[in-house]
Amino acid sequence: MYTGTRKVAIIGAGYVGASIAYALTLKDLAREIVLIDVNNEKAEGEALDIQHGIAYMGSSSVKAGSYEDCAGCDLIIITAGRNRRPTESRLDMINDNILIMKDVVTKLSKYYTKGVVLIVSNPVDILTYKCNEWLGLANGKVFGTGCILDTSRLIRAISGYTGLNTESIKCNIVGEHGESQFPVWSRLAIAGVPMNEYCENVGLKWGDEQKNDLYNTVRNLGTKIISAKGRTHYGIATCVCSIADAVLNQRLTVASVTTPLNGEYGISGVSLSLPSIIGVNGVEHKLEEHWTDEEYQKLNYSANSLKDVLKRI
Repeated sequence: MYTGTRKVAIIGAGYVGASIAYALTLKDLAREIVLIDVNNEKAEGEALDIQHGIAYMGSSSVKAGSYEDCAGCDLIIITAGRNRRPTESRLDMINDNILIMKDVVTKLSKYYTKGVVLIVSNPVDILTYKCNEWLGLANGKVFGTGCILDTSRLIRAISGYTGLNTESIKCNIVGEHGESQFPVWSRLAIAGVPMNEYCENVGLKWGDEQKNDLYNTVRNLGTKIISAKGRTHYGIATCVCSIADAVLNQRLTVASVTTPLNGEYGISGVSLSLPSIIGVNGVEHKLEEHWTDEEYQKLNYSANSLKDVLKRI
């Protein structure tokens, strides 16, 4: 029987970390939320601001804390790191954020007793792989948000094109959370009906032009948002909530998240996003679907691109 206390630690109280704490509070998913940051005063301010509205929203306790508070957590969320600039790729951030992550893991490991570690910081695939290596936890206990937000954006775009509710649309973006990611178009379905069959039935055009238009819109959204407001944080916060619900409340869900591969699709030695079953133990199983040859080639290209980066670290 699961005896979790629904205790969550969030390491990094910047825009992303604070937005995650706020979203978790609104959804009443955690009983206790601890914000940890090098700037403790900032963490205290964010915690107080969120805590003040809880009387009308739920029963969560939100406070600032230290790495000691990671003991006994069911979920530890790492958002520490600097933000991506408008002209940067996520991989451009690696020199700064790999040092920050190493420092976080060194401090965390002293107090870790149990729970799932979720990496949100970018470049998330590289940091997830290294964090898993440094912590040495059981397979699946350390994973990253990966392409979950990209997938959410794609589903929203497909919803706009078809006019359908997002819940009826199933599709995933996989691979690197970055330049070499790609949608698995061969698995796109509407209420279980393949997309090409659905579009033929309702008289919608569906081909390379539509696919390219949808995906080009999605892949540029992060840069567009950063150019407009300086950062993205609400979107990933809501995605983290769906993961937290699966971990804290044993509500198994399937999402495209990044974990180290151990032979899946013939790939190992790198972290990539794949459709995965998420539960109380983190990533409990990575799904191996039947794709087209081109999609398999794209996954291998994505894996090799990230392996080249790992070699240079």
